[in-house]
Amino acid sequence: MSTPPRSPLEGHPPTSRLRLAEPAPAVSGSGAPKVVAEGVPTAVRPDQQTGDGRYPVAWLTITAPRGATPTATSICQCGRNLFAAGHRKALALIADHTDHKTRCPLRADQEGAAA
Repeated sequence: MSTPPRSPLEGHPPTSRLRLAEPAPAVSGSGAPKVVAEGVPTAVRPDQQTGDGRYPVAWLTITAPRGATPTATSICQCGRNLFAAGHRKALALIADHTDHKTRCPLRADQEGAAA
């Protein structure tokens, strides 16, 4: 007793009667196909956030996972790029980074211009 072989698309019509989809006609009647759905913006809009002219100059990154050695990295656009590992060295770099804010030539120019 053998069963007849089943079509892989059981319940669907045979593929010989299918035809390719065609673009829907435009609502305006011009016959041009629609390109985007209604309500979808077609152009990039300008950024609505207006800044106050400030931007980051220096970054301090501190990593202190539980049970591991803490690390700190101090980076500035003036060329400063320092790294420290260990409690004492990381704390010293954090203090040095804070002090660098007053000595950095890039920050001094910005603060002087604002005054």
